[in-house]
Amino acid sequence: MKTIKREMGQAMLAAGLALAMAGAFPAAPCPASQSADTRARLVADLERAFDLAGPRAPEVHYFRMETQFVHIGFDGSRTGVETYVLTLKCVPAPLSGKDGDAYTCRDFRMRVNDGPEVTIPALKGWSYVFAMTPSGMDEGGQVFGIPHAKFENLIDSRGTRLPVGIGYAVYNNFIDFHGFNDVFARPAAGGKGIQDLETIGQKIVHAAAFSEPPVNLGAGIKEGSIFRNGEVTLDFKGLSVIDGAPCALVGYDSGESTLKMIMPTGPDKDIVTEGGSEYMGDIFIDLATRWVRRVTMGEFVVTRTTMPGPMPKIDSYTARHILMRMISREEYEKQ
Repeated sequence: MKTIKREMGQAMLAAGLALAMAGAFPAAPCPASQSADTRARLVADLERAFDLAGPRAPEVHYFRMETQFVHIGFDGSRTGVETYVLTLKCVPAPLSGKDGDAYTCRDFRMRVNDGPEVTIPALKGWSYVFAMTPSGMDEGGQVFGIPHAKFENLIDSRGTRLPVGIGYAVYNNFIDFHGFNDVFARPAAGGKGIQDLETIGQKIVHAAAFSEPPVNLGAGIKEGSIFRNGEVTLDFKGLSVIDGAPCALVGYDSGESTLKMIMPTGPDKDIVTEGGSEYMGDIFIDLATRWVRRVTMGEFVVTRTTMPGPMPKIDSYTARHILMRMISREEYEKQ
Protein backbone atom coordinates (compact mmCIF):
# COMPACT_ATOMS: atom_id res chain seq x y z
CA MET A 1 0.00 0.00 0.00
CA LYS A 2 2.91 2.32 0.70
CA THR A 3 3.99 1.85 -2.92
CA ILE A 4 0.50 2.68 -4.16
CA LYS A 5 0.24 5.76 -1.96
CA ARG A 6 3.74 6.90 -2.90
CA GLU A 7 3.01 6.62 -6.64
CA MET A 8 -0.32 8.43 -6.24
CA GLY A 9 1.43 11.14 -4.23
CA GLN A 10 4.16 11.51 -6.83
CA ALA A 11 1.55 11.77 -9.59
CA MET A 12 -0.37 14.46 -7.68
CA LEU A 13 2.87 16.36 -6.96
CA ALA A 14 3.88 16.19 -10.62
CA ALA A 15 0.47 17.45 -11.69
CA GLY A 16 0.65 20.29 -9.18
CA LEU A 17 4.15 21.28 -10.31
CA ALA A 18 3.07 21.21 -13.93
CA LEU A 19 0.16 23.55 -13.21
CA ALA A 20 2.40 25.85 -11.16
CA MET A 21 5.02 25.96 -13.89
CA ALA A 22 2.39 26.66 -16.51
CA GLY A 23 1.16 29.61 -14.47
CA ALA A 24 4.63 30.93 -13.73
CA PHE A 25 5.92 30.74 -17.30
CA PRO A 26 3.18 31.52 -19.82
CA ALA A 27 3.69 30.07 -23.27
CA ALA A 28 5.34 32.42 -25.74
CA PRO A 29 2.86 33.85 -28.24
CA CYS A 30 2.97 32.30 -31.70
CA PRO A 31 1.22 33.04 -34.97
CA ALA A 32 -2.29 31.63 -35.23
CA SER A 33 -1.30 29.61 -38.30
CA GLN A 34 1.60 27.96 -36.47
CA SER A 35 -0.66 27.14 -33.51
CA ALA A 36 -3.26 25.66 -35.86
CA ASP A 37 -0.61 23.58 -37.67
CA THR A 38 0.75 22.25 -34.38
CA ARG A 39 -2.74 21.35 -33.21
CA ALA A 40 -3.56 19.65 -36.50
CA ARG A 41 -0.40 17.52 -36.33
CA LEU A 42 -1.16 16.57 -32.73
CA VAL A 43 -4.74 15.63 -33.57
CA ALA A 44 -3.55 13.55 -36.53
CA ASP A 45 -1.06 11.72 -34.29
CA LEU A 46 -3.73 10.97 -31.70
CA GLU A 47 -6.44 9.98 -34.19
CA ARG A 48 -4.31 7.45 -36.04
CA ALA A 49 -4.89 3.71 -35.67
CA PHE A 50 -2.82 1.79 -33.10
CA ASP A 51 -2.10 -1.92 -33.04
CA LEU A 52 -2.36 -3.03 -29.41
CA ALA A 53 -2.66 -6.72 -30.20
CA GLY A 54 0.52 -7.48 -32.12
CA PRO A 55 2.87 -10.23 -30.92
CA ARG A 56 4.87 -9.40 -27.82
CA ALA A 57 8.60 -8.91 -28.18
CA PRO A 58 10.47 -12.09 -27.15
CA GLU A 59 11.95 -10.69 -23.96
CA VAL A 60 12.27 -11.93 -20.38
CA HIS A 61 10.34 -9.72 -17.95
CA TYR A 62 9.79 -9.40 -14.22
CA PHE A 63 6.70 -8.26 -12.34
CA ARG A 64 5.63 -7.27 -8.85
CA MET A 65 1.96 -7.22 -7.86
CA GLU A 66 0.74 -5.81 -4.55
CA THR A 67 -2.83 -6.53 -3.48
CA GLN A 68 -4.54 -5.08 -0.44
CA PHE A 69 -7.88 -6.13 1.05
CA VAL A 70 -9.40 -3.47 3.30
CA HIS A 71 -12.39 -4.64 5.35
CA ILE A 72 -14.74 -1.86 6.42
CA GLY A 73 -17.60 -2.02 8.90
CA PHE A 74 -20.92 -0.46 8.03
CA ASP A 75 -20.20 2.14 10.70
CA GLY A 76 -17.28 3.28 8.52
CA SER A 77 -14.52 1.80 10.68
CA ARG A 78 -11.67 -0.26 9.24
CA THR A 79 -11.94 -3.78 10.68
CA GLY A 80 -9.00 -5.54 9.03
CA VAL A 81 -6.35 -5.40 6.31
CA GLU A 82 -4.47 -8.09 4.40
CA THR A 83 -1.59 -7.31 2.06
CA TYR A 84 -0.14 -9.74 -0.49
CA VAL A 85 2.96 -9.27 -2.65
CA LEU A 86 3.63 -11.56 -5.62
CA THR A 87 6.91 -11.41 -7.57
CA LEU A 88 7.11 -13.23 -10.92
CA LYS A 89 9.56 -13.85 -13.75
CA CYS A 90 8.21 -14.53 -17.23
CA VAL A 91 10.12 -16.27 -20.02
CA PRO A 92 7.86 -16.09 -23.09
CA ALA A 93 7.18 -19.22 -25.12
CA PRO A 94 9.53 -18.31 -28.01
CA LEU A 95 12.43 -18.23 -25.51
CA SER A 96 11.31 -20.94 -23.08
CA GLY A 97 10.79 -23.54 -25.83
CA LYS A 98 7.66 -24.68 -23.99
CA ASP A 99 3.99 -24.77 -24.93
CA GLY A 100 3.40 -21.46 -23.22
CA ASP A 101 5.02 -18.70 -21.21
CA ALA A 102 7.19 -20.09 -18.38
CA TYR A 103 6.65 -18.33 -15.04
CA THR A 104 8.69 -18.54 -11.85
CA CYS A 105 7.46 -17.18 -8.52
CA ARG A 106 10.45 -15.49 -6.89
CA ASP A 107 8.52 -15.42 -3.62
CA PHE A 108 5.13 -14.63 -2.12
CA ARG A 109 4.83 -12.35 0.91
CA MET A 110 1.83 -11.43 3.01
CA ARG A 111 0.84 -9.51 6.11
CA VAL A 112 -2.41 -9.64 8.10
CA ASN A 113 -3.28 -6.43 9.94
CA ASP A 114 -0.23 -5.28 11.94
CA GLY A 115 1.26 -8.76 12.20
CA PRO A 116 4.69 -9.73 10.88
CA GLU A 117 5.36 -10.14 7.19
CA VAL A 118 5.54 -13.83 6.32
CA THR A 119 6.30 -15.81 3.17
CA ILE A 120 4.80 -18.95 1.65
CA PRO A 121 7.70 -21.44 1.37
CA ALA A 122 5.78 -23.74 -1.02
CA LEU A 123 5.60 -20.93 -3.60
CA LYS A 124 9.22 -19.77 -3.42
CA GLY A 125 10.85 -20.73 -6.73
CA TRP A 126 7.68 -22.45 -7.98
CA SER A 127 7.53 -22.64 -11.80
CA TYR A 128 4.58 -23.26 -14.08
CA VAL A 129 3.67 -22.86 -17.74
CA PHE A 130 0.82 -20.55 -18.74
CA ALA A 131 -1.01 -21.21 -22.00
CA MET A 132 -4.35 -19.55 -22.72
CA THR A 133 -7.21 -21.79 -23.90
CA PRO A 134 -10.43 -20.61 -25.61
CA SER A 135 -12.44 -21.34 -22.44
CA GLY A 136 -9.77 -20.00 -20.07
CA MET A 137 -9.70 -23.38 -18.27
CA ASP A 138 -7.68 -26.55 -18.64
CA GLU A 139 -9.04 -30.07 -19.07
CA GLY A 140 -9.42 -30.34 -15.30
CA GLY A 141 -11.60 -27.25 -15.06
CA GLN A 142 -8.84 -25.18 -13.45
CA VAL A 143 -8.88 -21.49 -14.39
CA PHE A 144 -5.83 -20.62 -16.53
CA GLY A 145 -4.46 -24.07 -15.70
CA ILE A 146 -3.29 -22.87 -12.28
CA PRO A 147 -3.17 -26.11 -10.22
CA HIS A 148 -5.53 -26.11 -7.24
CA ALA A 149 -3.46 -28.68 -5.36
CA LYS A 150 -0.59 -26.20 -5.02
CA PHE A 151 -2.77 -23.96 -2.84
CA GLU A 152 -4.35 -26.50 -0.52
CA ASN A 153 -3.15 -26.65 3.07
CA LEU A 154 -0.64 -23.82 2.63
CA ILE A 155 1.73 -23.13 5.53
CA ASP A 156 3.49 -19.82 6.10
CA SER A 157 7.12 -19.29 7.08
CA ARG A 158 6.22 -19.43 10.78
CA GLY A 159 4.75 -22.91 10.35
CA THR A 160 1.14 -21.69 10.64
CA ARG A 161 -1.49 -23.27 8.36
CA LEU A 162 -3.38 -20.60 6.43
CA PRO A 163 -7.15 -20.34 6.87
CA VAL A 164 -9.15 -21.37 3.79
CA GLY A 165 -10.11 -17.78 2.94
CA ILE A 166 -6.52 -16.54 3.12
CA GLY A 167 -5.34 -19.53 1.06
CA TYR A 168 -7.89 -18.65 -1.60
CA ALA A 169 -6.69 -15.04 -1.67
CA VAL A 170 -3.12 -16.30 -2.25
CA TYR A 171 -4.32 -18.43 -5.19
CA ASN A 172 -6.39 -15.56 -6.55
CA ASN A 173 -3.28 -13.36 -6.87
CA PHE A 174 -2.13 -15.59 -9.73
CA ILE A 175 -5.61 -15.52 -11.31
CA ASP A 176 -5.71 -11.72 -11.12
CA PHE A 177 -2.24 -11.38 -12.65
CA HIS A 178 -3.12 -13.46 -15.70
CA GLY A 179 -6.53 -11.85 -15.98
CA PHE A 180 -4.88 -8.48 -16.50
CA ASN A 181 -1.78 -9.61 -18.37
CA ASP A 182 -3.33 -12.22 -20.67
CA VAL A 183 -7.14 -11.86 -20.79
CA PHE A 184 -7.52 -8.09 -21.08
CA ALA A 185 -4.15 -7.22 -22.65
CA ARG A 186 -4.00 -9.97 -25.28
CA PRO A 187 -6.31 -10.72 -28.24
CA ALA A 188 -9.50 -12.62 -27.40
CA ALA A 189 -10.22 -15.70 -29.50
CA GLY A 190 -13.17 -14.91 -31.74
CA GLY A 191 -12.92 -11.15 -31.28
CA LYS A 192 -14.25 -8.70 -28.68
CA GLY A 193 -10.79 -8.15 -27.24
CA ILE A 194 -7.86 -5.75 -27.23
CA GLN A 195 -7.48 -6.31 -30.99
CA ASP A 196 -10.73 -4.35 -31.51
CA LEU A 197 -9.39 -1.21 -29.87
CA GLU A 198 -7.62 0.76 -32.58
CA THR A 199 -8.29 4.44 -31.91
CA ILE A 200 -8.29 6.61 -28.80
CA GLY A 201 -11.79 7.05 -27.44
CA GLN A 202 -12.98 3.67 -28.69
CA LYS A 203 -14.83 1.46 -26.21
CA ILE A 204 -15.90 -2.17 -26.56
CA VAL A 205 -17.75 -4.85 -24.62
CA HIS A 206 -15.14 -7.53 -23.91
CA ALA A 207 -15.59 -11.25 -24.57
CA ALA A 208 -15.41 -11.81 -20.79
CA ALA A 209 -18.71 -9.96 -20.31
CA PHE A 210 -21.26 -12.05 -18.37
CA SER A 211 -18.81 -14.96 -18.13
CA GLU A 212 -19.03 -17.23 -15.07
CA PRO A 213 -15.57 -18.46 -14.02
CA PRO A 214 -15.68 -21.01 -11.20
CA VAL A 215 -14.00 -20.04 -7.93
CA ASN A 216 -13.95 -23.43 -6.23
CA LEU A 217 -10.59 -24.47 -4.78
CA GLY A 218 -9.85 -27.95 -3.49
CA ALA A 219 -11.80 -29.26 -0.52
CA GLY A 220 -12.11 -25.86 1.14
CA ILE A 221 -14.33 -24.11 -1.40
CA LYS A 222 -16.95 -26.31 -3.07
CA GLU A 223 -17.98 -26.62 -6.69
CA GLY A 224 -20.90 -24.37 -7.42
CA SER A 225 -18.89 -21.41 -6.15
CA ILE A 226 -18.85 -18.89 -8.97
CA PHE A 227 -18.11 -15.29 -9.96
CA ARG A 228 -20.36 -13.79 -12.64
CA ASN A 229 -18.94 -10.82 -14.49
CA GLY A 230 -21.18 -7.96 -15.50
CA GLU A 231 -20.85 -6.13 -18.80
CA VAL A 232 -17.05 -6.04 -18.98
CA THR A 233 -15.77 -3.15 -21.09
CA LEU A 234 -12.40 -1.97 -22.39
CA ASP A 235 -11.87 1.73 -23.10
CA PHE A 236 -8.89 3.12 -25.07
CA LYS A 237 -8.43 6.23 -22.95
CA GLY A 238 -5.26 7.67 -24.44
CA LEU A 239 -1.47 7.55 -24.27
CA SER A 240 0.94 7.70 -21.36
CA VAL A 241 4.61 7.17 -20.52
CA ILE A 242 5.73 4.52 -18.00
CA ASP A 243 9.43 4.18 -17.16
CA GLY A 244 10.30 6.12 -20.31
CA ALA A 245 8.22 3.88 -22.60
CA PRO A 246 5.24 5.24 -24.59
CA CYS A 247 2.17 3.24 -23.59
CA ALA A 248 -1.46 2.88 -24.52
CA LEU A 249 -3.75 3.62 -21.58
CA VAL A 250 -6.64 1.14 -21.58
CA GLY A 251 -9.35 1.30 -18.93
CA TYR A 252 -11.44 -1.71 -17.94
CA ASP A 253 -14.65 -2.07 -15.94
CA SER A 254 -16.33 -5.30 -14.86
CA GLY A 255 -19.81 -3.84 -14.68
CA GLU A 256 -22.15 -5.03 -11.92
CA SER A 257 -20.89 -8.50 -11.02
CA THR A 258 -22.12 -11.12 -8.56
CA LEU A 259 -20.45 -13.90 -6.59
CA LYS A 260 -21.23 -17.02 -4.58
CA MET A 261 -18.78 -18.99 -2.45
CA ILE A 262 -19.61 -22.23 -0.63
CA MET A 263 -17.35 -23.45 2.18
CA PRO A 264 -18.17 -26.82 3.78
CA THR A 265 -18.07 -27.06 7.58
CA GLY A 266 -19.37 -30.61 8.00
CA PRO A 267 -21.77 -33.16 6.54
CA ASP A 268 -24.54 -31.22 4.77
CA LYS A 269 -23.39 -28.01 6.44
CA ASP A 270 -22.03 -25.11 4.45
CA ILE A 271 -21.06 -21.49 4.95
CA VAL A 272 -22.49 -19.62 1.95
CA THR A 273 -21.34 -16.14 0.97
CA GLU A 274 -23.19 -14.22 -1.73
CA GLY A 275 -22.85 -10.67 -2.90
CA GLY A 276 -22.06 -8.10 -5.54
CA SER A 277 -18.84 -6.60 -6.85
CA GLU A 278 -17.49 -4.11 -9.36
CA TYR A 279 -13.82 -3.80 -10.25
CA MET A 280 -12.19 -1.25 -12.52
CA GLY A 281 -8.80 0.18 -13.35
CA ASP A 282 -6.20 0.91 -16.02
CA ILE A 283 -3.72 -1.14 -18.04
CA PHE A 284 -0.63 0.48 -19.55
CA ILE A 285 0.56 -1.42 -22.64
CA ASP A 286 3.99 -0.69 -24.12
CA LEU A 287 3.38 0.42 -27.72
CA ALA A 288 6.73 -0.96 -28.91
CA THR A 289 6.78 -4.38 -27.21
CA ARG A 290 3.05 -4.98 -26.36
CA TRP A 291 4.05 -6.00 -22.83
CA VAL A 292 2.00 -4.74 -19.88
CA ARG A 293 4.05 -2.25 -17.88
CA ARG A 294 1.54 -1.32 -15.19
CA VAL A 295 -1.95 -2.19 -13.96
CA THR A 296 -4.10 -0.51 -11.34
CA MET A 297 -7.35 -1.85 -9.92
CA GLY A 298 -9.99 -0.91 -7.39
CA GLU A 299 -12.75 -3.34 -6.45
CA PHE A 300 -15.69 -2.84 -4.13
CA VAL A 301 -17.45 -5.90 -2.72
CA VAL A 302 -20.59 -6.20 -0.58
CA THR A 303 -21.49 -9.67 0.73
CA ARG A 304 -23.79 -11.53 3.10
CA THR A 305 -22.61 -14.75 4.72
CA THR A 306 -25.09 -17.36 5.95
CA MET A 307 -23.83 -19.75 8.62
CA PRO A 308 -25.26 -23.21 9.41
CA GLY A 309 -27.97 -23.28 12.06
CA PRO A 310 -29.51 -20.32 13.85
CA MET A 311 -26.45 -18.07 13.74
CA PRO A 312 -27.11 -14.53 12.43
CA LYS A 313 -26.13 -13.56 8.90
CA ILE A 314 -22.95 -11.53 8.52
CA ASP A 315 -22.85 -8.52 6.17
CA SER A 316 -19.50 -7.14 5.04
CA TYR A 317 -17.92 -4.54 2.79
CA THR A 318 -14.42 -4.94 1.34
CA ALA A 319 -12.34 -2.64 -0.85
CA ARG A 320 -9.55 -4.28 -2.81
CA HIS A 321 -6.63 -2.40 -4.41
CA ILE A 322 -3.99 -3.72 -6.82
CA LEU A 323 -0.85 -2.23 -8.28
CA MET A 324 0.98 -4.49 -10.72
CA ARG A 325 4.13 -3.18 -12.40
CA MET A 326 7.01 -4.39 -14.49
CA ILE A 327 10.28 -4.29 -12.56
CA SER A 328 13.94 -4.68 -13.44
CA ARG A 329 15.90 -7.88 -13.05
CA GLU A 330 17.90 -6.20 -10.27
CA GLU A 331 14.75 -5.37 -8.29
CA TYR A 332 13.43 -8.88 -8.85
CA GLU A 333 16.59 -10.47 -7.49
CA LYS A 334 16.57 -8.19 -4.42
CA GLN A 335 13.07 -9.25 -3.36
